Amino acid sequence: MTLDPILLAWLLDSDPALRWQVERDLVGAPAEVWTATRARVATEGFGARLLALQDADGQWAGGAYFPGDFDFEGPEAADDAGQPYTATTWSLNSLRDWGVDANALAGTAELLAANSRWEYENLPYWNGEVDACINAFTLANGAWLGANVSGLAQWFVDHQMTEGGWNCEWVEGSTRSSFHSTINSLRGLLYYEEVTGGIVNGTPDELRAARHAGEEYLLKRRLLHRLSTGDVVAPWAPTFVYPFRWFYSAVNAADYFRQAALHDGVAPDPRLADAIDLIRAARQPDGTWQQERRHPGRVWFEIDVPAGEPSKWLTFYGTRVLAWWDAAAGSDPSSGPARSDPPAATR
Repeated sequence: MTLDPILLAWLLDSDPALRWQVERDLVGAPAEVWTATRARVATEGFGARLLALQDADGQWAGGAYFPGDFDFEGPEAADDAGQPYTATTWSLNSLRDWGVDANALAGTAELLAANSRWEYENLPYWNGEVDACINAFTLANGAWLGANVSGLAQWFVDHQMTEGGWNCEWVEGSTRSSFHSTINSLRGLLYYEEVTGGIVNGTPDELRAARHAGEEYLLKRRLLHRLSTGDVVAPWAPTFVYPFRWFYSAVNAADYFRQAALHDGVAPDPRLADAIDLIRAARQPDGTWQQERRHPGRVWFEIDVPAGEPSKWLTFYGTRVLAWWDAAAGSDPSSGPARSDPPAATR
């Protein structure tokens, strides 16, 4: 893979949370280089800043999914106000995504077991609750920190929709899968499988089958479309926004499918081609991707640029996905925005 040295230097001039991933996945640096950068995340920049905001009881902002001072009847709860991203689950998600070693949070799993309860029915933190997205985040964070979340792994097998995906609104009676709920569930399941082996009922087969069925739900829809009409499912699907948070997007999903294919040892599925073409078309002439908007909601601090500016995070994800796809197809991702010729799938 050949990258413009100016673009690469721009990406490397980043917080350690991003830089180590650029070194590993775009530069191909030796392990001793990127692991040394990754180790700095806990002591420098975004990671150190967020770790310093942890409460003595193990939580962040005094709450599990919402900050302790959140007013569920106030203006911050309005439909257009967004989700606050300062509480425990969101803070753990960020630290895990940035590559912070679990040792930097030694004792956190035990503190949360003792002190944190979900806003929904006051349920214990590591038991999860009824929301698929929340349970997926908790499954991954528990696997990372060494908590026993095996019951949550079984929960995803038990609550999978007939279509193959998941829906956070199943408890309200929904029987249809959701793009948002499904991508978050898949990310949680894959992380759990990578860290623990994904054993449920004595075998990894059950959880892996559930994950593959969830992947098939999105692949049948080519990551972007309604199965019934072929129309783009919603305006959020082709939008480029980082951080991803709980929202579905084509670039979020394509990044997941890259990770899953590498884990499973399979080639890219050709049904990803529409999403790949969308990602390729959004690349600017200088090789960057622009932030299109920011998800509204309270944050501790911003980690990416405002709308309309080139995003290092989106540029990293876009470049990495295209490099993976084009390598399988035998073409150079830096050669320009030609239409993708999908490689043959092996699954």
